[in-house]
Amino acid sequence: MDKGRPADAEIQTVVDRRSDTEVVVTRHFDAPARVVWAAWTKAEVMRRWWIPQSTGMTLMSCAMDVRVGGSYRLVIRHPAVAEPMAFFGTYVEVVPDARLVWTNEESAAGAVTTVTLTEVNGKTRLVLHEVYPTKAALDENIGGMLPEQFEQLDGLLVAMDDG
Repeated sequence: MDKGRPADAEIQTVVDRRSDTEVVVTRHFDAPARVVWAAWTKAEVMRRWWIPQSTGMTLMSCAMDVRVGGSYRLVIRHPAVAEPMAFFGTYVEVVPDARLVWTNEESAAGAVTTVTLTEVNGKTRLVLHEVYPTKAALDENIGGMLPEQFEQLDGLLVAMDDG
């Protein structure tokens, strides 16, 4: 193990389905919370990691007004879908470097997402918690792309913290 690097078990993205409508995803990052926070709250940074490279999708636009009552809107083009897909919602809680809560309003199946950051010795534990309105909504959205997204984020965070 590299000096100062989290153990392999901590680096893995762990997806834990807690109930029919709730999922919790945990990952440790070798970066301070302020750097991880920037990746979740600055559009120019999110553009660099949010779309999994393996999907062939493109993030066409990313607008974020990160404040309580502010909104976000991501427009994504998928190679297998004719029209771009928009994902949008409202920020309901913003605690800099620690906690971000938003709604996903693009459909009736949208979740409420909470990202919590906990820093210890310059490393950050990220917990993403989503609550969906129904079991079917969670079944449709669970798992998927987060492990790859978090791998991409991990590489970006190292570069951000160095620069």
